[in-house]
Order: sequence, then structure tokens, then C-alpha cells
Amino acid sequence: MLTFAFVAFSIPPYLTLDPAKSRVPDPGFAPHYPLLVVHVLCGSVAILSCGFQIWPWFRRAYSGVHRWMGRAYVFAGVLPAGLAGVVIGATSPFGPVARVSNVMLSVLWLLTTIAGLRAARGRRFGDHRRWMIRSFALTLSIMLNRVLGGVLYVILSPRLDSTFHGDESLLVQTIAGIGTWLGWTLSLLIAQWWLDRPRSGVRNGRSAPARVDRRETDVPKVAAGA
Repeated sequence: MLTFAFVAFSIPPYLTLDPAKSRVPDPGFAPHYPLLVVHVLCGSVAILSCGFQIWPWFRRAYSGVHRWMGRAYVFAGVLPAGLAGVVIGATSPFGPVARVSNVMLSVLWLLTTIAGLRAARGRRFGDHRRWMIRSFALTLSIMLNRVLGGVLYVILSPRLDSTFHGDESLLVQTIAGIGTWLGWTLSLLIAQWWLDRPRSGVRNGRSAPARVDRRETDVPKVAAGA
């Protein structure tokens, strides 16, 4: 519900293909707006599809749809959105701190997704699941970024005349810089905590034998190579 609401709010200005309606100021780089549209539209595909991909019931009940939606997530979502994100991140009008963060986010988004795709094609489904959880966390980090941006504005805007000496552009760059870094780093840390958290059955420092889900384990080793 949150992802659908977020996309419904974010995407309409870019469906008109009118640069005047963009929510991102023009940085004076001609390809910026077309790449921003690609990033928003393809990023919306990634955001809307990833919720279904991490839904255990949906994966079990509709495994075929899961595979096809996974292809859409990668090839119609993350890859074009991430590649466009590298360029628009490097030319962001929100200052150098935000630029570095946005480029790093785009590169990590691409790398985690490609790693998850390679693991799936190699039938290493345990690795595939872990890498895609990281990828999904980075996909959804834009939503946390927006929440943090609002919180930071409430905290920092009263300091416009003191800390920022009345410079609104400095205030905006500070909020954008802090918000972009916290958005994806916190999301990735939470995902890693989820992956590394103690499972149920851990008692007195000893783990109970793990139940094997044959749908998510790697294929058996070839006897000659075992």
C-alpha cells in the first residue's frame, strides 16, 4: 500500500514529459531531464514489483509469475533506472555531498541486483535471495529518504537565519546530503541485520538444525566435484 501510494504521488509530473513540472531543479545539463524521466518511470516498475517478490506467500503460490516479475524488476526496472541514476546523481543540483551519495547508491543498486541475477541463473537460490533482499532495500530506500527529508527540514529550517546565515540553498543542500546518505545506508543496514538475525530455535548459544527449504537451496554438488 505504501509503495503504490508513493508511486501515485511521485510519477504524475513526469508522465507529461514537461520539464517545467519536474520536482528536481534543472542543473543546466541537457540530458538530465530525459534521464530523470527514465529513472522515475523505470524506478516505479522496480518499486511496485519488489513488494511482490519478497512476499513469501506470493512466491510459493505464483512461482511462475515470480520469475517473470523478477525479470521485469531487473530489466525494465533496476538496470535502466540505475544506469540513468548514475548520470543524474553525478549532475544533481543538490550539492556535492548528495551527488556522491546518489552515485554510490546507483552503483550499489546495480551491483546487488546483478549479483542476485547471476546467482539465480546459476541456481544458487540461497545467494539469490540474500542479494535480492539487499537490492530491494536499496530500491525502497527512496521512500525512507523522503521521510528523512521532511524530518530534517522540520529540525533544520528554524536554524536558517543562524546556522545557515539565511542561505536557503545551503539549507536545501544540507538536508539533501544528510537525507540521501541516511536513506540508503540505513536501509542496507536493516536488510543486513534481517539476513544475519538469529533464527528461531537458537537456544543456549546453540542453533537447532536448520530446516531445509528445497525451493531456496543450491543445487546438489556433482559427485565428482564433491
